Parts: sequence; structure tokens; C-alpha cells
Amino acid sequence: MSLEVVILAAGQGTRMCSALPKVLHPVAGDSMLGHVIHSARKLNPQRIHVVIGHGADIVREQFVADDLNFVLQDKQLGTGHAVAQALPYLTAENVLILYGDVPLIEVNTLQRLLKKVTPDQLGLLTVTLADATGYGRIVRDSKHRVLAIVEHKDATEAQRSITEGNTGILAVPGKRLADWLGRLSNNNVQGEYYLTDVIAMAVDDGLVVATEQPLDAMEVQGANDRKQLAELERHYQLREGRRLMALGVTLRDPARFDVRGEVTAGRDVVIDVNVVLEGRVIIEDNVNIGPNCVIKNSTLRKGSVIKANSHIDGAVLGEGSDVGPFARLRPGSVLEARVHVGNFVELKNAHLSEGAKVGHLTYLGDAQVGARTNIGAGTITCNYDGVNKHKTLIGEDVFIGSNNSLVAPVDIFSGATTAAGSTITQNVPADQLAVGRARQRNIDGWKRPVKIKKD
Repeated sequence: MSLEVVILAAGQGTRMCSALPKVLHPVAGDSMLGHVIHSARKLNPQRIHVVIGHGADIVREQFVADDLNFVLQDKQLGTGHAVAQALPYLTAENVLILYGDVPLIEVNTLQRLLKKVTPDQLGLLTVTLADATGYGRIVRDSKHRVLAIVEHKDATEAQRSITEGNTGILAVPGKRLADWLGRLSNNNVQGEYYLTDVIAMAVDDGLVVATEQPLDAMEVQGANDRKQLAELERHYQLREGRRLMALGVTLRDPARFDVRGEVTAGRDVVIDVNVVLEGRVIIEDNVNIGPNCVIKNSTLRKGSVIKANSHIDGAVLGEGSDVGPFARLRPGSVLEARVHVGNFVELKNAHLSEGAKVGHLTYLGDAQVGARTNIGAGTITCNYDGVNKHKTLIGEDVFIGSNNSLVAPVDIFSGATTAAGSTITQNVPADQLAVGRARQRNIDGWKRPVKIKKD
């Protein structure tokens, strides 16, 4: 069966108290609408139609893709009116209707719902809640068949006691949708065209309304204010934490752990508190991540250790590498096996070969460091001349003394040594000692200046 998805994303979200359109507010590093589009794509629809209204240009600019068709709803006259804006573009046998502010919906829930749809049957996602206040109520007959949905504001006291609520997520035969939407009326308390009225029309036309429910009620929770947004964020993080723990990851405290992207993890990984994983992160077996680390778009090979308060961005850490505490690895940093990068070391576009050591208080940018080389404390590569970047090439088994300035472009060949306090401006041949510092002078009889008293 061919499928198209309609995502309603035109609401203003006044309770967010924000200039940003509601559906662009983030959950776990991506906008709510981004999460919904991501889930919709996993269903392999022939097209996704996004109905936009408030902040339409901003929303459209955020998502540019061949499979997305943006449809403008000039006036927000209800959910039925919103779906009707997409009608001219719908050609598929089945249509799935989603909401741009309901980001936690699971793909398998939608797949189960879509299985309910036939030419004579539509699928309705409902949820049973202890308190269904605000939800449209599912009205059933004595045989438990769905008859209609009554919005909370239009419901009687008896109907408000119903605990089964409407999520708004609906899967319908495409050929029926245009007829039902054309028959909608705005004769209700809100003066809007309710998509929910389609249910009663379908029943009158002899169709069966088959219901499905999410395994977790938070899947269908929307966000209308900052409090609800925070609740979605924390639920998403706990869900990701459970997924990783099932793979063999130890989380010291799942309530203090955040994923803002896509994480792949091996077994016997240990992650301490307040760790944030962003973008695409690959963590292999036996990796240990200390507290307060931020790791983004990086690969951590087997047995690597990242100590507390380190920031890793766009880097590859080799097997058994040891980083931190308070280290910063910027994009292009590559550590081969058993490399040590210590506290207050910053790397940028630097490749450190197996067994190299950079203990502390050092900056290496645009550098190639050979195997087993030891970089002394306080060393910097002077890689930028104000216009262009230049490379520093350091061979194997080199010893760089403390407080060195390596002025690129410069080559320091294997086995060479540089003296502490040196400024290295020329290539250093293999196995030689380079001393690049001014000769010390001790001035006899020198008097330290004293402050002149003011009148």
C-alpha cells in the first residue's frame, strides 16, 4: 500500500512565550518537528506534507529536502482545515496524520496503526489516561465499537468521565479523506473544523474504526509550554538511557545523562554523571567516560578512557587512549592506540601516532606527531600567521622540552630533542638537540623599582 504522511505544524504555541515557532523548540538536540519527520521517514512514505502557518518561512528554511512538501495554512481554523490544505497533493492509498509537536512517537507504534487500515477501515491511535482532561473522548457503543470523538470542551459530564482519549494521530484510506473533510462543520464551541469529526462520518458511512494504543503514553504527549517541553526532554533521555543499558552500558545515574543525536555503544561501557553525547557518537567496548564530559561526532575505540570535564568534538580516539581531565579535542583530532592526552591540552586537526604523550598545558594545531614522542608542558604550535594555517611535523621518539613554541611550518625529525624554553623556527635534524632561547644574563646591582608616592 502506498503511503503519504501529513504533519500538522502550523500552531503558534503562545504558551511557549517565544519568537520561535513551537515545532522548532528542541528536544534532545533536534526540533520537535525534526523528530516527527525522522520517524515519518522510517515508514518509507512516497512523500511527507508539512502544514505550516506561524513562522512558516523559518520552519521551511530549517528543513529542505526532496521528500518534503510544505503547505501553507494562512488561517488556523482547526485540525480538519489544516489537513484539507494538503488534500490537493495527496495521491496515495493511505494517509497518516501526525503532529509536529508530538516528538516521541515510536515508529513501531505507527507501523501497528497502519496495519489497521483497509479500504473499509481506518486506524485511530488512542490513549488511556487516569486523567484525560483536555483530550477528546472516545465514545463507544455497548459492543465496544467506536462511534465518535467528542472534544473535551463539547463533552457532557458523563463523556468527560471516559478515560480513553484521542491522540489525534489517524491513518485513513486516501480515497475517503476528501469526502469527509468536505463535510466538516465548524458548529462547535471553538468555531473550528475538527478532524475528529471524521470518525463519526466514517462510522455513518459503514467503516470500522480500529484503535491502537502506544506502549507508553508519553509517546503521544505534546508540548504546549516550557514545562511540558522539559518533561519530554527528560523522558526521551530516560528512554535512551534504558536502550543503552540494555546493550551493556553502565550509566552511573540515568537521570543525569543526555543524548542529543545518535549513539552506538558496545559492551562494558561505563558513563559517569552529567555526560552529554551529541551528533553521531560511536563508543566501542570497555570505554570509560568520566563525569561532566561533552562528546560530539566522535569515535571512541576499545578501552579508551576520557577523564572528567573533557570536551571531544569531531575526534577519533584509538584503542587504549587516555584523555583528560580537562582536555579539549577539536575537529580533526586523531589519536592512535595508547596515546595519552593530559589535563588542559587542546588539539585541533592534530594526528598523534601510537604511544605519543602530551601531558599538560599544551596546544597542538595542524600537527603530525610520531609514535612514542613526548611533548613537554606548555608547548604550543604556532600554526597561524594571521592569514594561513601551517603544519608542524614531528617524527618518532622526539622529546619536546617544556615551554616550547614550535613556529610552523617546521619539521622536527625522529629522535630529535628540543630544549626547554625554546622557540623553534627551523627544522631540527634527526637525533640532534635544538636550543632556541636567549642567553641568560644576571645583572649585578640591579634595583627593583618602587612606587613613587603621590603628593
